[in-house]
Amino acid sequence: MRPSAARLLNILVPVKRAVDYAVKIRVNPQQTGIDLNVKHSMNPFDEIAVEEAVRIRERLKEAVKSIKVVTIGPPKSAETLRTALAMGADSAIHVEIPESDPSPEPLGVAKTLKALIERQKEGVDIVILGKQAIDDDAGQTGQMLAGLMGWSQATFASKVVVDAENKVANVTREIDGGLQELKCRLPVVVTTDLRLNEPRYASLPNIMKAKKKPIEKLLAADLGVDLTPRLETIKVEEPPKRVGGGKVENVDELLAKLKDAGITAIKRA
Repeated sequence: MRPSAARLLNILVPVKRAVDYAVKIRVNPQQTGIDLNVKHSMNPFDEIAVEEAVRIRERLKEAVKSIKVVTIGPPKSAETLRTALAMGADSAIHVEIPESDPSPEPLGVAKTLKALIERQKEGVDIVILGKQAIDDDAGQTGQMLAGLMGWSQATFASKVVVDAENKVANVTREIDGGLQELKCRLPVVVTTDLRLNEPRYASLPNIMKAKKKPIEKLLAADLGVDLTPRLETIKVEEPPKRVGGGKVENVDELLAKLKDAGITAIKRA
């Protein structure tokens, strides 16, 4: 039996364009950040989030009405949205910022997502995003969004089971030393861990179809959000080069070297 319209779910998936995980990171000559003139791709944890949204629809069939992806970034971020659309998302929103602007901070991203959710006429039932971005490793956006919205949250998810009939999500999450199971009422914010799934490769037909899917373009000002950074990066530099170790012939020689280095709190057995 086809689910009633009131029970259809809408899923929102925020994604980020980041330096590709396989690129060796280098500090730029100005020491203001890293060199961005390298290959970029979708943040791997966000790719897992897109995959999970598509899998939820595959499991629930007609109970999911739409999957919408959103990104906040420069014009080139549209490529990331097209990748998500090719994976199975239905439509996209691009909150465009100038190429020269710094990447928005987690609180700014969370406020932008809140404004986007509030303007969705059909509502949003599930927001699923990566637990962190591999560029800043902040891991804060999902939690901040849940706090701003007053929604349930389940972070570091390794399994997600959605009950569309009862509007509940059962989430298994990774914690230190084991797993924790949560039962969350919708609407809910879920952040994905590495072991949740393995993202699919977009097929050529789906890549071609993605070119015809709609991308709505907005500015932060359209949403009444100020993305001005609250933090200032003073300087970025690479860690000091590691110095090779040396060999000693016996324990006495080792103790002598440690003593010369100013380490004296060592007792012989």
